[in-house]
Amino acid sequence: MHEITVNLHMHTRYSDGSGLHADLAQAALETGVDVLLVTDHNLLARRFEGYTRRGKQRVLMLIGEELHDQARQPQKNHLLAFNLRREMASLAHDPQLLIDSIRRDGGLSFLAHPTDPACPPVHEAAIDWVDWQVTGYTGLELWNGLSEFKAVSPSKLWAYFHAFFPQFIARGPDPALLERWDALLSQGKRLAAIGGSDAHALPVKAGPLRKHIFPYAWHFRAINTHLLLSQPLSGDLEQDRTLVYEALGQGRAFIGYDLPVSARGFRFSAHGQSGEAQMGEEISATGGITLQALLPQSAYGVLRKDGKPLRSWRGREAFIHHTSEAGVYRVEAFVDYLGRRRHWILSNPIYVLP
Repeated sequence: MHEITVNLHMHTRYSDGSGLHADLAQAALETGVDVLLVTDHNLLARRFEGYTRRGKQRVLMLIGEELHDQARQPQKNHLLAFNLRREMASLAHDPQLLIDSIRRDGGLSFLAHPTDPACPPVHEAAIDWVDWQVTGYTGLELWNGLSEFKAVSPSKLWAYFHAFFPQFIARGPDPALLERWDALLSQGKRLAAIGGSDAHALPVKAGPLRKHIFPYAWHFRAINTHLLLSQPLSGDLEQDRTLVYEALGQGRAFIGYDLPVSARGFRFSAHGQSGEAQMGEEISATGGITLQALLPQSAYGVLRKDGKPLRSWRGREAFIHHTSEAGVYRVEAFVDYLGRRRHWILSNPIYVLP
């Protein structure tokens, strides 16, 4: 498998961001991101897809869309859509119709910032997902950078502090959303998890102070989605688009908080009589299997089965667990950073079948 770093869920001047697509591409080249998935609100600007190159460096930009019913106040039920062939904004008033239409067209859909609290100090309403009876979506945005800023900024003082010192924000996904994801997985649903930056690079002012808070390059160094591709990116747009969306749709991915330590190199796999499975894949428990987690450096980690902690380890780079029990297995890893234990890596599940 070939690993790439993807940053997704960002906005340009075509909706409510401050930069152009070219600005995003240059920021990605500066930070070493391989692929950008841009999702302006209710706008599909496919003409900006393609590679940007600088010397031997290159970044692939793909265009998706963040869809929501603009007539609804507050604007709940935001949906990230990728691999779209046509504009879908006219269907956003009916989330199930929207999800079904995206799937029929071969697209992918992820519930955007499913838990997104109100933040009165910055005059932001709650824009979480509320129609949980929907089915057929690809997955959910488990960790959203902007939503977490709102969650940890209960006052103007905290909001200003985090705006100027954003390295103190990220702690991990909302525990309630993690619990909901595990519950859905335990019900037999196959739902891939992704991490999104929700980057806007917004200009703000406070008295005489002027600042672009959370610039694109900042986001690209923080919460990323790492994909495992079946072959390396070739530089061909059509071929590489297919590779990226194939891995994203299957959940052959993990979320990495790359600011404290790069998560690149993490692997979680299962090995048994029927072969080998990566994240997002299934394997038979017949004859027993070995689950293996490999971390880029020693850390505290937890192996979960059906959402419940099964095993944990500390100060190790590798961990194995033998089992013959069916279930949904995933891994979390943590690092200590700026005086707090923070989520570092969250794997997608491996589905062990009876």
